[in-house]
Formats: sequence, C-alpha cells, structure tokens
Amino acid sequence: MSTRKHTALPKAQILIEALPWLTRHRGKTVVIKFGGNAMVDDELKAAFAQDVVFLHHAGLKPVVVHGGGPQISAQLDRQGLVSEFKAGLRVTTPEAMDVVRMVLAGQVQRELVGLLNEHGPLAVGLTGEDAHTITATRHRPLIDGEPVDIGRVGEVTAIDTGAVEALLADGRIPVVSSIARSQDEGDKGNVYNVNADTAAAALAAALGAETLMVLTDVEGLYEDWPRSDEVISRLTAAQLEKLLPELSSGMVPKMRGCLHAVRNGVHTARVIDGRVQHAILLEIFTDEGVGTMVVPDGPTQGAPA
Repeated sequence: MSTRKHTALPKAQILIEALPWLTRHRGKTVVIKFGGNAMVDDELKAAFAQDVVFLHHAGLKPVVVHGGGPQISAQLDRQGLVSEFKAGLRVTTPEAMDVVRMVLAGQVQRELVGLLNEHGPLAVGLTGEDAHTITATRHRPLIDGEPVDIGRVGEVTAIDTGAVEALLADGRIPVVSSIARSQDEGDKGNVYNVNADTAAAALAAALGAETLMVLTDVEGLYEDWPRSDEVISRLTAAQLEKLLPELSSGMVPKMRGCLHAVRNGVHTARVIDGRVQHAILLEIFTDEGVGTMVVPDGPTQGAPA
C-alpha cells in the first residue's frame, strides 16, 4: 500500500500544479494552428490530438486551424503539376487549387478529425468556405514594387464566426481548413488558398480568443539568429513590430499573425515548438513554456507572464 501511495503521489502533485492554470483558462477559447513536423510525424500527431482533447475536457474551447504545405506539394508532384513560387508564395493555378482543396479538406482535415474522434464524438471539420467562415480577396504580393499575380492565393478580408461558435456551444472541437470563399466581383463561387497562420490569427481575433498558439519547427523566436540560439520567451507587440523586417521568411507570417491577434483583442499569442510532445499542455498549464509569447502593448509591459 505504501509503495502504491509513493508512486502515485507525483501524479497528484502534477495535477495540483496545473490547478491555477485550469482555473484561469476555464471557459476560454484557444485557437491552435496545426502545422510543421507535428503534422507529418505519427507520434506528434497523436500527442497533438491528446492535448487538444485534454484542453476540451479541462473546460477550454479549442479551435484547430490547419494548412498542409508538404501534403499539397506531394500530391501536386504525383499529378505532374509543377510548383512555382513567387515572392516565397506558391503560385496556385485553378488546377492546383483543385488539389489544394482536395488535400486540405479531404485528407489532412479528415485525418485530424479522425485522431481527435478516437477520444469521443468531438471534432467536426469545416473549411473557410462553409457558412462564409473565411472570406478573402486575391492576394497580389509586391516584387520590385510591382504587384504580381500568383493565382488563387487569398488575403483574408472577413470572418464569420457563426458556425464555429455554434459548434463550440454544442461541446464540439471545430477543425478548420485554410480555404476561403472569394469576395471578388465576377469571381463569386470560387475559392482561395490562404496562409494557415494568417487564417488562424484572423479567426482568433474574430472569436475574441484568450490565446492563439502557432505550432512550428523551431523553439520560438530567436534573439539573434544565426549568431545565437537564445529564444525570446516574451515580447510586446511593439517590440515584435520592430523585429519583423529582420525575420526569416518562414517566421514572418507566423509573427505577423501573432501581432494581428494581440492588436485585435487576443490576450496572448504564442509560437511554440511542435516537435516537442505535448507542447500545448506545457505551454498552457506550466511555467516552463516551450516557445515565444507575444502580449499586447500597455500597462502590463514588464509584468510577469
């Protein structure tokens, strides 16, 4: 009996340590952008699903947003469609858009919904097209000061949270694919591929989420990369805005998304290392964060996280 007590005690201590965070976050909406290695590694995928279900049962309201770059590239290759990139963005032809839609809604989303639903009838998949959840206009990036056409790539212009809020009210976990309906005149009924980091940030702001969490393949935002691998654990929106021009292209949409979120009502935005199993739980329920947290500007600057 005494041995059993001894071995079980650490479990009780871990649960008690989580109590302040459980109390603080109960009933709050958390938007999680699923991507990186966590999306392609089977063990990390399973751990991610466990984390999201844990949040749900702990009284939080998780919403998952996902893209699927690696899976899209693989399917385009299989179909003999060449991936062309301009300004770091995939040129999405109508043929490529058909593949994007098929992969995101028919493959990546289905797998993720299935993993979550191994733990109960919880997850419901939808795309940004459904119930006008995400609306976008054609994105034309500037190259040498000139706008360039990169096809069916969208810039988010509006979010309708109705369907997502209805699912949350019903005790479900919405899983949203980053495809948007077009608002452009003469293009109604068509869809755009939108950056999943951007979509997650826009949805978090529209929902008034407590937190936006972006899974990535690095430890967080580095202080002085590549000269140092020291991670910035916390910074304000103003501090982040100053750093944006110096960031690597892959981190820009993630950090722009975090900036948009905290400047539009989200209390904290975090970029976390999706290569760490249960990174979400570590970030939400412990002092030992595994990434970079962005907070709004204001009187709380300098306060402990």
